[in-house]
Amino acid sequence: MIQVMLWLPLAAALLACLAPRRAAGWVAALGAAGTLGLAIALLAGFDSASAGIQHAVDEAWIPDLGVRYSLGVDGISIFLVLLTSVAWFAATTWSAIRMPERPKTYFLMLGIAQTATLGAFISQDLLLFVLFFDLMLIPFYFLFGSWGSDHPGREGEGAIRRSPATIKMVVYTLVGSLLMLAGAIATGVIAGDGTPVFSMAELRADPLGEDSQRWIFWFFAAAFLVKMPAFLVHGWMPDAYRVAPLAVLAVFAAVLSKVAAYGFLRVVLPIFPDATIQFQEVILVVALASILYGSVMAFTQTSARLVAGYSSVAQLGFITLGIFALRPDGADGAVLQMVNHGLVIVPLMLIMVILAERTGGDDITRMGGLALRAPVLAALFLVVTMALLAIPGSANFIGEFYILNGVFQEKIVFALIASIAMAMAAYYALRLFQHAMHNRKRDDVESKEIGWREGAIVGALVACIVGLALYPGIVLERSDESVKDTVSAVQEPSDEVAARR
Repeated sequence: MIQVMLWLPLAAALLACLAPRRAAGWVAALGAAGTLGLAIALLAGFDSASAGIQHAVDEAWIPDLGVRYSLGVDGISIFLVLLTSVAWFAATTWSAIRMPERPKTYFLMLGIAQTATLGAFISQDLLLFVLFFDLMLIPFYFLFGSWGSDHPGREGEGAIRRSPATIKMVVYTLVGSLLMLAGAIATGVIAGDGTPVFSMAELRADPLGEDSQRWIFWFFAAAFLVKMPAFLVHGWMPDAYRVAPLAVLAVFAAVLSKVAAYGFLRVVLPIFPDATIQFQEVILVVALASILYGSVMAFTQTSARLVAGYSSVAQLGFITLGIFALRPDGADGAVLQMVNHGLVIVPLMLIMVILAERTGGDDITRMGGLALRAPVLAALFLVVTMALLAIPGSANFIGEFYILNGVFQEKIVFALIASIAMAMAAYYALRLFQHAMHNRKRDDVESKEIGWREGAIVGALVACIVGLALYPGIVLERSDESVKDTVSAVQEPSDEVAARR
């Protein structure tokens, strides 16, 4: 079943290329719906009491190089697989309703992107993980470059062209990906005895020496921090977010950054435990800088896209903080927050499509009064806003509580500073909602209700947000054993690790 789920989006996208132009989107949406159904079935059959890999597939692929076609899910990846399926189903159906130009190629790129993302989450071979991680970049290069739009730029600034913005994104992420590829090959060669070893389970059972871990750690960390993006390596984000098509940006912002955070949990902590402990505080400083910088920038922006973009920088900083607390409660919160953020950012981006149509752009200073004749749209937007600012009672609040609890017990100063950003989130989220919905309505702004088809998509996502707020245990209970198993790799005394070498 896991293999069918992995390759179904690509198969559906290829069928969409053969279907009539008007039916292409619905063929792709049907494939996304099937993938979502299979992801739900995987979750239903998941044994939460086990920390091991389930639904495993393990076959020789390139024996001479030690590369295996190894797939499987655990309590961490199962919910990220489900998040990917939910986000892609929403974005694909939304795109089918609002048919883009050259739809066959568009839905082909979406299908390739979903298969690559799912592959990264379920790969249990290090080189296979790197392959899928790099493959994700290719379809988004075409989606941003071909279906994006030039941005006029703010007053006093030049226009932002989609081609240079897309190339800038590719250059940043490609450099990180190449570093990770070099690190993966080095890891396999050093760990192997004649034949490279890329099995994640074997690499964890017999870690590299501390000297090797130190430099390879930064190859992987660079790739993951760029993809998030984190402070100082986020330079590609503002321009890329301004030119990207919003439906595509929804899945990009919701899921691809989570692959990077997942990479820290799946690869870095268990395979490079000594280096993780050694560089813990460096990564915590980067995470803290991302939280503060992202929060400050989010409430200084007038572009709704960039409010969402910089808020994502801050949220990924929180997730990184939880992971590198190196405690089970911090990592539990990070996993929950990955799911929370993805579920919030997809409806937020889809609502921005509607705001842009009503106001002629994403400048929040030109918005206002959109709730006048759109109470359903306003209500849906309000729920998303409350989740974004992590209001008490929301699953986002629970996730941040777990993260801060883990960091308080490990590094209390970092936790105290990070707590400031929670208040900042309330400001930029409420500012966005207030400008769009309740300020004075401009004459050139159209206020009307959300359509029933778009409302059904956004409403279903909002229902997921509310459901997770009522029962966050659905994630926490099923991920707990896997999280404890992952974190235990860095809690082992380093002299025992050295003794195994």
